[in-house]
Amino acid sequence: MDYQPIIKAVLNGDDDAALEYAQDIMAIGAAPLEIIDGGLLPAMAQVGRLFKEGEIYVPEVMMAAAVVSGVIARLKPLLAGEISNKGTVVLGTVKGDLHDIGKNLVALLLENNGFEVIDLGADIEPQAFVEAAARHGAKIVGLSALLTTTMPQMAKTVRAFEESGSREKVKIIIGGAPVTEMYAKEIAADGYAEDAVGAVELCHSLL
Repeated sequence: MDYQPIIKAVLNGDDDAALEYAQDIMAIGAAPLEIIDGGLLPAMAQVGRLFKEGEIYVPEVMMAAAVVSGVIARLKPLLAGEISNKGTVVLGTVKGDLHDIGKNLVALLLENNGFEVIDLGADIEPQAFVEAAARHGAKIVGLSALLTTTMPQMAKTVRAFEESGSREKVKIIIGGAPVTEMYAKEIAADGYAEDAVGAVELCHSLL
């Protein structure tokens, strides 16, 4: 089966073309999971590579991810449990910070790579991360910050997990413009990602 047309549609941000091609190849025998594995995931992998190489930027990544999300949403009712959940990730922007574009991009890419995402939004208290991780059985918790002044909330969130006795149950990853790998080590986080594509790769490696 030739999946290049659907890959091209994703790269072009053309949701109509992607959906039309998905329907066409299902009509001739392609299974929904085959479309995801053969077309959509390779398309996002290519998007990630182009983004890392500086050939495309955040708006193009967002459009491509939205196309993939739309096709997957149409395919989900037909999957009947075929798609495996790689794990649950709780995401949120830390207390005092309202910026969420980067976090939203991470959420989209994680969902398109088979993770279940619990997006808490922005301005999230440390204890809310702890409670959400326990409630949803999350394996990974992702903390985002765009302001240098809110970075200490990441350290407070790590401590909140330690104080709750649940620190060993989750991997905590951090990211955002002012955040560094050195800071991740300083606060005893489990990992740092420079961008959304890196966050997906990090989640894969941690699991």
